Amino acid sequence: MAHFYLVDDLTDASVGSAVVVEGQEARHAVTVSRVRVGESLALGDGRGTSVRGEVVEATDSRLALVAAEVTRVERPGTRLVLVQALAKGDRDELAVQAATELGVDEVVPWSAARSVSRWEGAKVAKGAARWRSITREATKQAIRPWAPVVAELSTTKQVAARAADATTLVLVLEPSAEQALSDVVVEGGGGAPSSVLVVVGPEGGISPSELELLATAGAVPVRLGDAVLRTSTAGPAALAVLSVRLGRW
Repeated sequence: MAHFYLVDDLTDASVGSAVVVEGQEARHAVTVSRVRVGESLALGDGRGTSVRGEVVEATDSRLALVAAEVTRVERPGTRLVLVQALAKGDRDELAVQAATELGVDEVVPWSAARSVSRWEGAKVAKGAARWRSITREATKQAIRPWAPVVAELSTTKQVAARAADATTLVLVLEPSAEQALSDVVVEGGGGAPSSVLVVVGPEGGISPSELELLATAGAVPVRLGDAVLRTSTAGPAALAVLSVRLGRW
């Protein structure tokens, strides 16, 4: 299995330069993955740059390699954004993990009307930190050059406000929608939108008032086939379809 770890910054990395990993990432590499001197390792900064090279130092608190290859990847032309309603258990977290592995660029936690789970008070910061940890680990698992951004907790009005941007396409997953996701035109005369938002409701679905507010703002209700998917699988399924449509896959 390939070893891939995230570091803060690889802007100055070049072939032949030494790259150092410290702290928790170094401890995990040495004590859990048992990375040793002489092995090949890959590092990324989550902002498009990755480095591969041979490990020349491996202690409990420090790992160093000499870069043999430096790769820089540009951001995709169209950003994919998952607006995921808070859900009970770990269903929202499963959605965030899978979406990250599939290539999502931003994750927006959404406090929907029918969300059983609630982030209030100290839970707001705790919940956001948990989602950031999930996206970080999933980025490493998928060996992604770009790590997704976890946005601040949003209300339905804040989600609707993003639909007002003419360069943004907002798709609301709704089993009763007339239009199928596969029929949505993601490229118009001016080319692909700058962002495509996929809005996923909680276990009880999106309320009628929320659907009306989002539609009035310009969001497009779409369905995923004839089946009703769980909140943990609907978003990743839609992102997979859009990745093909946008030529990302």
